[in-house]
Amino acid sequence: MTPRDASDANSNRWSDLERPPLNADALRRGLVRAGGLWTGVEVVQSTGSTNSDLVALAAAGKAAEGTVLVAEEQTSGRGRLDRQWTAPARSGLFFSVLLEPGDVPVARWGWLPLLTGVAVATGLSRSAGVDTALKWPNDLLVTVGGEERKAGGILAERAGDNAVIVGVGINVTLREDELPVPQAASLALAGAVTTDRDPLLRAVLRSLEHWYDKWRAAGGAPAASGLQETYAAGCSTLGRVVRAELPGDRSITGEAVAIDGDGRLVLATEDGVQEPVGAGDIVHLRPA
Repeated sequence: MTPRDASDANSNRWSDLERPPLNADALRRGLVRAGGLWTGVEVVQSTGSTNSDLVALAAAGKAAEGTVLVAEEQTSGRGRLDRQWTAPARSGLFFSVLLEPGDVPVARWGWLPLLTGVAVATGLSRSAGVDTALKWPNDLLVTVGGEERKAGGILAERAGDNAVIVGVGINVTLREDELPVPQAASLALAGAVTTDRDPLLRAVLRSLEHWYDKWRAAGGAPAASGLQETYAAGCSTLGRVVRAELPGDRSITGEAVAIDGDGRLVLATEDGVQEPVGAGDIVHLRPA
């Protein structure tokens, strides 16, 4: 699906006054600077998936590192395992960024989704006043009525040999009756001090630039950059008994005890074995 630029929005652009459109020009002024990571910010009114669009642009040589593509609405947004991510127009932040960490060993690129989680949680804490916990490997959790619920997610994809596209979806103003599942949430439901998406997006992207620069300066080393320790500190999965549902219909149950140097979740099983999990769905079985 070809994205439509926000400037071409139809007469329904202001149909929901509680959800005004993003200001693309202001975002560019606030984020794009000489020597900075962000080289361009584009806001489109609607598209299937910002990740898919940016992968295609990168493959065609039409997007440089630091390109940010934001959609007011995604009609085919994707999460991990090709799950669908849908939300009303202008109710959240749906964006993808193009990163080219060529000076970092490819073996360490798997830290990029975790790095993005740290950056998003930090940015939202500062701008929205909402504590965001990280569920390994890619979910963003907030607390509503004493219950942890999912308010966002992260999806990273390779784009050729040199680039990674990282997509982020964050529910900002979804109301209870708009939630796709009861376990979902939004920043508004979590008591955010602001739901103005422009400053929220700027805060998240500035935080992402900060952590990405630190990680690259350390050659992608998670310990030296402080990323491993910071992720572990904000990871709500650690300290819980969880079930890891793995490819091939296999599962492991154990206590999540660590994030290792490869970004894997380490489970201590009842057999006394510590088993690292590199991919899979994690089900929290016991509160931390």
